[in-house]
Amino acid sequence: MAAKHKVQVRRAYEEPARGDGTRVLVDRIWPRGLTKAKADLDEWCKQVAPSTQLRKWYHHDPDRFEEFGRRYRRELDDPERAQALAHLRELAKGRTLTLLTATKQSAISEAEVLAELLRS
Repeated sequence: MAAKHKVQVRRAYEEPARGDGTRVLVDRIWPRGLTKAKADLDEWCKQVAPSTQLRKWYHHDPDRFEEFGRRYRRELDDPERAQALAHLRELAKGRTLTLLTATKQSAISEAEVLAELLRS
């Protein structure tokens, strides 16, 4: 039986935690006011981020999250995004992967949609 991996979502502005494992920023835009040293990232995987058009349509409106998730999962079929998602799957194998986002409400972010996909 394969080892179960843990995928979690955190805000990029939070202090790194001991159990974060591999820390990957999944936003297309760098978090405002955050230095690279303070972010303490292993990677920035902006290729997996939603399109600008989808991001602007969604505008982190909780009422649109379900539809955003559907549209974003369709965008993940795009070859560049699919390759980036496959890379995240590799990073998550047998270890903890922390997906970072600058969004204030990380539970309704693209990072959460990705985490759900990676956990399944």
